[in-house]
Amino acid sequence: MENKKKLLLIDGSSVAFRAFFALYQQLDRFKAPSGLHTNAIYGFQLMLTHLLERVQPSHILVAFDAGKTTFRTEMFADYKGGRAKTPDEFREQFPFIRQLLEVQGIRHYELENYEADDIIGTLDKLAEAQEFDVTIVSGDKDLIQLTDANTVVEISKKGVAEFEAYTPAYLMEKMGITPAQFIDLKALMGDKSDNIPGVTKIGEKTGLKLLAEYGSLEGIYENLDGMKQSKMKENLINDRDQAFLSKTLATINTQSPIAIGLEDLVYQGPDVPALGQFYEDMGFLQLKQQLDQAAAGTAPVEHAAYQVVTEPTAEMFGPETFLHLELLGENYHAEPVRGVVWGTKDQIYVGESPAVLESPVFQAFLEQTPLYVYDFKKVQVLLAPYGLDLPVPAFDSRLAKYLLSTVEDNQISTIARLYGSRSLAEDEVIYGKGVKRAIPEEEVFFQHLADKLAVLVETQESLQSQLVEQEQWPLLVDMEQPLAKVLSKMELAGIQVQRETLVDMQAENQAVIEGLTQEIYDLAGEEFNINSPKQLGIILFEKMGLPLEYTKKTKTGYSTAVDVLERLAPIAPIVAKILDYRQITKLQSTYVMGLQEAIAEDGKIHTRYVQDLTQTGRLSSTDPNLQNIPIRLEQGRLIRKAFVPSFEDAVLMSSDYSQIELRVLAHISQDEHLIQAFKDGLDIHSSTAMRVFGRASAAEVTDLDRRNAKAVNFGVVYGISDFGLANNLGITRAEAKDYIETYFERYPGIKNYMDRIVREARDQGYVETIFHRRRALPDIHARNFQVRSFAERTAINSPIQGSAADILKIAMINLDRALEEGNYTSRMLLQVHDEIVLEVPNSEEEAITTLLKEVMENAIQLAVPLVADGNKGKTWYEAK
Repeated sequence: MENKKKLLLIDGSSVAFRAFFALYQQLDRFKAPSGLHTNAIYGFQLMLTHLLERVQPSHILVAFDAGKTTFRTEMFADYKGGRAKTPDEFREQFPFIRQLLEVQGIRHYELENYEADDIIGTLDKLAEAQEFDVTIVSGDKDLIQLTDANTVVEISKKGVAEFEAYTPAYLMEKMGITPAQFIDLKALMGDKSDNIPGVTKIGEKTGLKLLAEYGSLEGIYENLDGMKQSKMKENLINDRDQAFLSKTLATINTQSPIAIGLEDLVYQGPDVPALGQFYEDMGFLQLKQQLDQAAAGTAPVEHAAYQVVTEPTAEMFGPETFLHLELLGENYHAEPVRGVVWGTKDQIYVGESPAVLESPVFQAFLEQTPLYVYDFKKVQVLLAPYGLDLPVPAFDSRLAKYLLSTVEDNQISTIARLYGSRSLAEDEVIYGKGVKRAIPEEEVFFQHLADKLAVLVETQESLQSQLVEQEQWPLLVDMEQPLAKVLSKMELAGIQVQRETLVDMQAENQAVIEGLTQEIYDLAGEEFNINSPKQLGIILFEKMGLPLEYTKKTKTGYSTAVDVLERLAPIAPIVAKILDYRQITKLQSTYVMGLQEAIAEDGKIHTRYVQDLTQTGRLSSTDPNLQNIPIRLEQGRLIRKAFVPSFEDAVLMSSDYSQIELRVLAHISQDEHLIQAFKDGLDIHSSTAMRVFGRASAAEVTDLDRRNAKAVNFGVVYGISDFGLANNLGITRAEAKDYIETYFERYPGIKNYMDRIVREARDQGYVETIFHRRRALPDIHARNFQVRSFAERTAINSPIQGSAADILKIAMINLDRALEEGNYTSRMLLQVHDEIVLEVPNSEEEAITTLLKEVMENAIQLAVPLVADGNKGKTWYEAK
């Protein structure tokens, strides 16, 4: 029936709480001009928008709890006792959530002595009697008991837009119980969040088993005499009254004395002027803009118009044409192109691959014209098999968004939400997720592609203007976009990996693992599962009696985390063996065996560089991650022996910057002592030891002095505390504090920089690298000391680490250009943190050695010289 009445019932208290914590990490980013926190209000609004579009209710109510005292607390004084205090930042937003509902034209209601659940339950039964379809939304599973043929209960899973929909069939499929049995389950197992006691030591698994056998709480107690004697039976007998009290507490009252009826809940839409004013008061400027457009009748059409193309013509392309290639997965080295979409604001074209990609007209356009594109690197890698070598793009929307904000992801749907006025369905909605992910019917698929391109076209101007305004336009066009081209070349080249080397290493490691396993068994006096934290905890702390003050006991047993084991290792030989065992087994599974699986048919590994992930601008590597091979262990370093040149008469050459972050610190702090030490070519850690520990000359600096000075130098870069430094060096907190204070006395410019950058972060809400790469710091004003302190340390470190990453990017771009201009065969293969790895023919070794050093050391002029150290060899192991 098309006009069937639909009632939407929202558990306001629960959903508002979920909204608050969904955006909690951005608490200090969401503030009204008045200073009011608005993250819960904004999240609640997003949830409302999502639900109104999807459910399209004819009637709606948001129910709130009236207070802590209800008819349940009269039965059980401790009901909902022990709950944490409501955060002040959340409490202050509650009146404005009610105000939001009023201007949205949505009725809200609360009833003294009853909970929101009872209001919802009562209205649900009234609506069912009048043949409504009912949707109930909550963050609390208690309401699942209300689901029936007419009622769907949606429980929020993630954020404010992802819900799990419960029907009687879904509940049976997921848990094997009926809605009525859901109440009985809660009666048995209790509920810590509501402080419902339940029956001692009965959890979900046991509760479900009992209900499957006896049907209900009453059925369990009716058959109690026939149960065999056990601790569970004893608990059931002892807690009988408690169990039935719990059932009463858990049961929603569907006959509560509400003073409203369904006729009061008709939804007729918002009071647009009042809603617009509310958005303005809250600082929700994008929502205000969208509302104004809709009110003026200028809101864009929901879906973009497009033309399906099988044979492109030259007229379909122009100088400002956007292109997007669609995949189902992330790894474009292994995924085929599923669809192609291109066009401008005037016309969008959609086609299937490979028909379009093989078109000579299409290929000619791509090679001649710098593209407006989303994720250029992906596009270049995908088009390389067609023999296409694309010029550096004119504009990459993905990289532009990344530079403007690293807080959110950089998906096109996010770009639409933040920088445009169009709504765009998430990919998961169109394709599904997990094993069910698939291309939908052609019409839906093509429409989604067209909508994506429409978003890219619409948001390009806004993204560009904001980059210009924030002085980040050069960062995009001179650094990130040229780098994307360089990285695409490196990914396509790949690096040769000798499988047989890894296979031999696997056999050697297996022998070591077996030896360690037997040694651990001998020391323990029995065999057990070394990989089981529970069994290991029993062996160490019960059988062997190791000191309990080193660990903590949880529900699953004793903690055997690495920090626990590291503290125990000096006093227990078995623990040292277990740490060795863990390291070698991790190395074996993740790298020695894992890398074998990543070798492609050409005998190479083609890692994928993620350019838009980190907040500092550093590159990351995935599929597989070659940056995390643990080279601090000799067994880890040995893995690099498998990486070799792809042809005879060639070497791998590696070069990295010497103490790049400390050199950047010297430059941006302008500390005269640190600058002079680098200019004089001194060992910076020995120089620091002389100044901080009072050594008259470098000859007096001991190895321990240098090691401690190194810890202080790098600790300061990361904003370390006296507590952290004390832990690192194994000294007292007072000694660590003295080290840091002396350091700042000897290097006053560094102290001034740290104070200045934290002030700037507080004033601006962000910090910048030398090249104006920004990092937002929404927690810099957080009330929580630890959260605020972390933000301050991040403010100190980000300009240093980010500038170091930017310098390496410039070096890579310049090196690629120099290799091309010199017509060298040598090519870059890998970038790992501060290291660049090249494949170099023997005939070019001398020239590339000189060129590499020259390019890296002249990437930028700092107040101190940049120094690059290089090496070469027949394997990556020898080259490092």
